[in-house]
Amino acid sequence: MVVRIMGEGQVRLADRHLAALNELDDELLAETESGDETAFRRTLGALLDRVRELGEPLPADALEPSDLILPSPDATLAEVRALLRDDGLIPG
Repeated sequence: MVVRIMGEGQVRLADRHLAALNELDDELLAETESGDETAFRRTLGALLDRVRELGEPLPADALEPSDLILPSPDATLAEVRALLRDDGLIPG
């Protein structure tokens, strides 16, 4: 699967990592619903760090379609709310 982090680029991520990412995604969903800015920042950072850690960066000139688009690290609560689906950012 190809994951785009807005403003950064794309990484190739094995499907086997989705379960671990879904745990962070569930936390992020709860924090956006509660409006807990501090927890939201921490979890968004942890989710993006985990994607970077587990994924293999694609070359900057690669133009592959993204299977999943995640917000940038500096995205606001409101911006992330607009991206959320019923099951969060990562389909589950």
